[in-house]
Amino acid sequence: MDERRDMTLTVIDIAYALFFIFPAYCANAIPVVLGGGRPIDSGRTFWDGKPFFGTHKTFRGFFAGLLIGTLVGVLQSVVGEFFSTPPFQYPLLFGFTISLGALLGDLLESFVKRRLNLSPGAPFPVADQLDFVVGALLFSLFVSPPSLTTALLIIIITPPIHLLTNFIAYCLGVKKTPW
Repeated sequence: MDERRDMTLTVIDIAYALFFIFPAYCANAIPVVLGGGRPIDSGRTFWDGKPFFGTHKTFRGFFAGLLIGTLVGVLQSVVGEFFSTPPFQYPLLFGFTISLGALLGDLLESFVKRRLNLSPGAPFPVADQLDFVVGALLFSLFVSPPSLTTALLIIIITPPIHLLTNFIAYCLGVKKTPW
């Protein structure tokens, strides 16, 4: 019986970790679908002569990701309040905050990739899977900090989820690379 109860707690912990980070997942994924247009860096270069972020980081993708991530967070907040189901409740601004953190984390990783002479879309293992998560978790500290268990679960479960969803997007023709 104790073994079964431990498994139930683990399933709840994983479900909560996914619920917690879901707005950031959405914010990170939407630019792939709705992005394009004018690059955020407008083609400007850093002092090293390399682009700040590159052509793949666009205003439309950034703001679409921020909007969708925020809306997902608002929906989660409303549903959590309606059903009064702790721990699946958090502040209304939470979705905006972690979506912004996710998108800024992704921009920072793009900045680093350009410094390393990696082209947009080139693989950068581990950083590609966790850049947005680290940004989201850092920004969550301002509104609703996760427990250490939740943060660690998010960091552990995100890479395989990210790789799988990117591969599916590649197979569907939404992405040009499978990573």
